[in-house]
Amino acid sequence: MTMRVEPTPLAGVFVVEPKVFRDERGFFMESWNRRAFADAVGSDVDFVQDNQSRSVAGVLRGIHYQVVHPQGKLVRVVSGRIFDVAVDLRRSSPTFGQWFGAELSEENRRQLWIPEGFGHAFVVLSEVADVLYKATEYWMPEHDRSLRWDDPQVGVRWPLSSAPLLSPKDAQAPRLADADVFP
Repeated sequence: MTMRVEPTPLAGVFVVEPKVFRDERGFFMESWNRRAFADAVGSDVDFVQDNQSRSVAGVLRGIHYQVVHPQGKLVRVVSGRIFDVAVDLRRSSPTFGQWFGAELSEENRRQLWIPEGFGHAFVVLSEVADVLYKATEYWMPEHDRSLRWDDPQVGVRWPLSSAPLLSPKDAQAPRLADADVFP
């Protein structure tokens, strides 16, 4: 198997650890294999878009999602270190409003699979981080939504020692009680 997959407390969200082959020349890893991923998570996923961001220490991006044309995301870090978070936004789910977070870094090569129906966010823990993610649906600005990063109802425990750097959109995002969510 080219990857190890760990379930999380949120049904459908998985931590993915690709097998890394190291020697004196460096390393090799298969970062994505459709068949192995489908076998591991029980769902065949069709990615249509790859995205990359570079952010400096303390930047917090999210909590983002699309209610119409929802996106599943497979997130990984190619340089630096982040704390990556998935929030269950499916009103019918027993874990609605709950979150799961994991550290992703260039060292641990872990990935986080966040299926449709979840919000996604991360905060940068290193000086700079380059984050890549594959998405199952195209970004559609008219359907783009944000949830407030510090909503006490969700209660994400961010590993922050000071206020994060936010975009204006994220700073003004609604709380869960007022947000558009999934049925």
